[in-house]
Amino acid sequence: MTTTVRLPLRVEEALAAYCVSTRRSKSEVIIESLERFFSEEKAGKAAQTPYELAVSAGFIGALELDENAASESRTRVRAKIAQKHNIPPANS
Repeated sequence: MTTTVRLPLRVEEALAAYCVSTRRSKSEVIIESLERFFSEEKAGKAAQTPYELAVSAGFIGALELDENAASESRTRVRAKIAQKHNIPPANS
């Protein structure tokens, strides 16, 4: 069965580059991708969002800061600026 799909240029270029680097046809790559998509859907595994992928990879939530981190940073920056410009430190 033949199916025609219009791809955005960026997707077409990425597909073409992938096919060249793996020495596979576009049809092979598209069929494999669709089969993987449908098997995940059947298994009840919906595709992860970019946020979920970042969390599972450890990019989000990898750094724990205490509650006062922002105010401490602000205080240190103000002190450095005051030091640089010879301004007496504020007593706040």
